[in-house]
Amino acid sequence: MENQGIAVQKSAHKQVDDVQHYINGKFVEGRSGTSFDNINPFTNEVINRVAEGRQEDVNEAVMAAKRAFEHGPWGTMKVEARMKYINRIADLIDEEIEEIAFLEALDTGLPISQTKKMTARAAENFRFYARMVQAKLHGESYLVDKEFINYTIYKPLGVIGLITPWNAPFMLETWKVAPALATGNTVVLKPAELSPLTANKLAEVIHKAGLPEGVFNVVHGFGETAGAALVAHPDVKAISFTGETTTGSIIMKNSADTLKKVSMELGGKSPFIVFEDADLERALDAAVWGIFSFNGERCTANSRVFLHKNIKPQFVEALKERVANIKIGDPLDPATQLGPLIEKAHFNKVQSYIELAKEEGCEAVQGIVPEELREGNFVPPTLLLNAKNEMRVCQEEIFGPVMAVIEFETEEEVIAMANDVRYGLAGYVWTNDIKKAHRVAHAVDAGMLWINAQNVRDLRIPFGGTKDSGIGREGGHYAIFEFYTEPKVIHVAIGDHHIPQFGKKK
Repeated sequence: MENQGIAVQKSAHKQVDDVQHYINGKFVEGRSGTSFDNINPFTNEVINRVAEGRQEDVNEAVMAAKRAFEHGPWGTMKVEARMKYINRIADLIDEEIEEIAFLEALDTGLPISQTKKMTARAAENFRFYARMVQAKLHGESYLVDKEFINYTIYKPLGVIGLITPWNAPFMLETWKVAPALATGNTVVLKPAELSPLTANKLAEVIHKAGLPEGVFNVVHGFGETAGAALVAHPDVKAISFTGETTTGSIIMKNSADTLKKVSMELGGKSPFIVFEDADLERALDAAVWGIFSFNGERCTANSRVFLHKNIKPQFVEALKERVANIKIGDPLDPATQLGPLIEKAHFNKVQSYIELAKEEGCEAVQGIVPEELREGNFVPPTLLLNAKNEMRVCQEEIFGPVMAVIEFETEEEVIAMANDVRYGLAGYVWTNDIKKAHRVAHAVDAGMLWINAQNVRDLRIPFGGTKDSGIGREGGHYAIFEFYTEPKVIHVAIGDHHIPQFGKKK
């Protein structure tokens, strides 16, 4: 007999319409007429069908975006008028928070208590960039004696290609769409094929906001076809990608042929370092939240936890207790803390890493997945004890609710281990010795470090990593100045400066 959660899910997903592309202000089927199944990770049953975009659909979307930029009102619109549209999008997101959170939980398996918070953050993405562009997007001027005034302006690039991942899709889509539109660009979004519902909802919201035709477009489909066509298109001036490192490398190679700007926010294997003088209860809260929220499917997750040998035994016991008490269940249940992974293939990948960890010598301590949830892609919260930093499970991105626990003794030792990995996205340092905290934070190879804090977000600061975790930065003025616009220099003569007189008869 099915439990109540599955019954609710089955009832819910019957209400979800099939998904079309959004091109030039209209919802349309793909040129090929093909579509693919969108699968519910909780039941592994079909939610709906999604239009499969191919090169011809991407071409149509790029053409619409180019036309809107070069000939439509968007490229010449006054900033104040454009910001009214951007703020209108935020207001409409606020009105739709409940539905967006529901669709995100249904589509991804993320607990609805977490998708509600992410939806609210998504609205703020638009408001933040409306404020940022109005207040900060201005150039500089330079007086050169009494001969010149040189000044800079920042111009939008044109058509921007955005390729977004399946984890926290709505928030991450808006994180890219908001600055791209606010700075005056037009957009073609290729969302992850595994989580299309909220990208479609974003198109509905933007359509309702009344943006001019072609300013915002969505083409659904697979990376090998729709994504590759977007990257290769000569009229796309930049590609912003969030996802797996190998895919990011391929996109960069393929972007080189048309000299596109690229922004890559890629994988991570972030260290979480707990010294013996840390506030252990707060560190415990942050460590558990940092890897087991979002179902462990987050690039900044603290998948490697380094514990000083003097506090390791008590910290591990506390971790075991927390893992045993994490609420696993229906992502639509507000009490659920850990839901199913995005798809069966990813479930199998994460499970294979846990088996590999056992072969490498780890003890796996796991929570219990209730029997009635067997149809879903549930991996229980997992601790890998007795882990060594050189193990594959400590070197490779698992992207699931799996924490490797590694012992250390000295500051120098833990810094070396933290840096002995291909990734460099985030890091976390826990100690009440503020001098040591800063030393370690400076020494760890990562784009972002938190001291005595969980992964809290500030839109004003740069977000991104080093090494195989990416190139470029998102967030704050880094997005609007360094990626979504180009500086242009205007030289104005205010005096009669010397000009060589080649060819003039004396």
